[in-house]
Amino acid sequence: MNNVDTNLKRCAWAGTDPLYMKYHDEEWGKTTHDDHVLFEFLVLESAQAGLSWITILRRREGYRKAFANFDIQKVAAFTNEDVERLMQDTGIIRNRLKILAAINNAQLFIKVQQEFGSFDKYLYSFMPDGKPLINHPESIIPASTPISDAISKDMKKRGFKFFGTTICYAHMQATGMVNDHLASCDFR
Repeated sequence: MNNVDTNLKRCAWAGTDPLYMKYHDEEWGKTTHDDHVLFEFLVLESAQAGLSWITILRRREGYRKAFANFDIQKVAAFTNEDVERLMQDTGIIRNRLKILAAINNAQLFIKVQQEFGSFDKYLYSFMPDGKPLINHPESIIPASTPISDAISKDMKKRGFKFFGTTICYAHMQATGMVNDHLASCDFR
C-alpha cells in the first residue's frame, strides 16, 4: 500500500487512509463482468450495511478466509456449524443476520446464474443498453438511483437480504456498473 501517489486528485470520500486510496484508485468504478468478483462485493457490501466501508475494507482478507475465498458454491453449502464458526471469527463482522444473509444470497446468486446465464447478465439487464454508466458528477455523488431502486426491489423479491437501494448502488459503484469519479478526480 506504500505505492499510493498522494499527489493525485481523488474523490473526497477516499480521504487519506492508504487502504481507502488504493481501493479508490484501483477498484472503485472499474467495470468487471466476473461473477466471482460480483459475489465478493455482494458479500462485502451486505456486510457493510450500517457500517463504514473502511471497516469492511480493513477486514476484507478476513472475509476471504472466512467465506472460502468467495467461492459461491462453497458459501451456498455452508451449514449451521459454519455459521457458528463464523460467529467466532474476529476477522469479520460477527453479525448472525449478515452471516446468514451471505449464505442465503449465495444460494440465490446461483439461482440467478442458472436463470440468466450469469449474475452479470442479470445485473446488466437493468442497465440502459446493457452498458455501464459514466457519470463524473461535479460534486455530489448520489446514494441511490432509479436503477439501484429497481435492482434492489427485484433482488428483494427474489429473497436477497441486506441489499437495499443504497447498498445496491454502492455495489454498482464498486463493480463499475456506474463510474461516479468526480469530474475533478484524476482517476475518472
